[in-house]
Amino acid sequence: MPAILPDDSSPTAQKKMNLIIKEAVITITVMLPTLLQIIDSSVVNVSLQHIIGSLSGGIDESTWIITSYLVASGIVIPITGWLCRVFGRKNYLLFSIILFITGSFFCGFAQNLQTLIFFRVLQGIGGGGLAPISQAILLETYPHEQRGMAMAFFGMGMLVGPIIGPVLGGWITENWTWRWIFYINVPIGIISVILTALFIEDPPYLKRHLKKINYSGLFLLIAWVGCLQTLLDKGQKEGWFTSNYMILLACVSAVAFLFFIATEAFSDNPVMNLKTFRNITFTSGSIVLFCITFVLYNTLVLLPIYLQTLMGYTSLKAGLTLAPGGLATLITLPLVGKLIGRVNPKGLLIFGMLLTAYATYLATRFTLLSDYQTIVLPRIILGMGMAFVFTPLTVLAFATIPKADMGNATSIYNLLRNLGGEFRSCLRNDHPFKQNPVSPISPCGAYYAF
Repeated sequence: MPAILPDDSSPTAQKKMNLIIKEAVITITVMLPTLLQIIDSSVVNVSLQHIIGSLSGGIDESTWIITSYLVASGIVIPITGWLCRVFGRKNYLLFSIILFITGSFFCGFAQNLQTLIFFRVLQGIGGGGLAPISQAILLETYPHEQRGMAMAFFGMGMLVGPIIGPVLGGWITENWTWRWIFYINVPIGIISVILTALFIEDPPYLKRHLKKINYSGLFLLIAWVGCLQTLLDKGQKEGWFTSNYMILLACVSAVAFLFFIATEAFSDNPVMNLKTFRNITFTSGSIVLFCITFVLYNTLVLLPIYLQTLMGYTSLKAGLTLAPGGLATLITLPLVGKLIGRVNPKGLLIFGMLLTAYATYLATRFTLLSDYQTIVLPRIILGMGMAFVFTPLTVLAFATIPKADMGNATSIYNLLRNLGGEFRSCLRNDHPFKQNPVSPISPCGAYYAF
């Protein structure tokens, strides 16, 4: 009678299932606050007029509601890796979420514009580090061969959030009140705090260790990033270099940047470790990311303006026009994540670039007589293309980064992504169609935008 061999497949299957559950829980835990932050960066735009009317603010003052958030978060992004090393990543993540939801609550409770702007700054400080931390945790949690799927999940928040934000903000403002675009963050944020406290742990190489703080590097970084963000956001409105204020911001940013590079290059405890740029793969990926976000800004941001300003779409209809693109991204991202483990990511990246180029070309053919289907098709193609671009690009960029340097690398990567969009936004014409009048059947109007 043959011997009955013990079945050891069950413990292996159980171990594999536990790993899958762990990865899923960590993914939900880190992406929930990140999605809140990404949505919040765009949700205010559609509610700005309601906020101005409610708080009796002026147009010039009210733009600081957006600028203050962008500047505060922009300053925090590049120092996120350093802050995690100083305070411990779990501690800093908890602090960021709590500060973000605290700022959100008091933004909704604000009784005047000045108070709202102050708490938007707190929101930005709390929210700025969420994306780099989440990306670093996902890259460290998933095995190397599954990083494609990890970045697919991350991409769902980063790419779909800006599309959901305006639609959600418009619906909440019209059906409730603008204050609820901030209040709604609080209960979700509390859930995020609980999940983070229960399931996120610091790896051994990221335990809290407080060294001597590089005050000069920190001050110089705040100076050049803060002045640059303000310059890019306010420059067009102020007339660029015809304004002494803009000239001052540009000079301070340039000088602070040069001194920052010199200081950090020789510091034993750099705020932003520039040695990461010695990794050619990471540096190349970061440059490509900057260029892509620079190019794609108009297709993502100016299309709703084009639809509402020239084609008479309502906010809801414009949102429904954007939604299929977001849905295409959501469907395509998991597919790309699976393919990365089987296909050379470079091939997927090239294919994605071709798709986005074709979608942008189709967008240049829009006219004021274009029907819904004509406008939606490029959005769907673009949504698919973005999934094929951002996921393999991120996997390639971080392929050779050691886990101990992951926090610093994700901070730099997200800074360049942020700056790519900011530089492109400052080059756009706020009223391209007013200054370049075109025939209703001419594609030139869309060409100026796309």
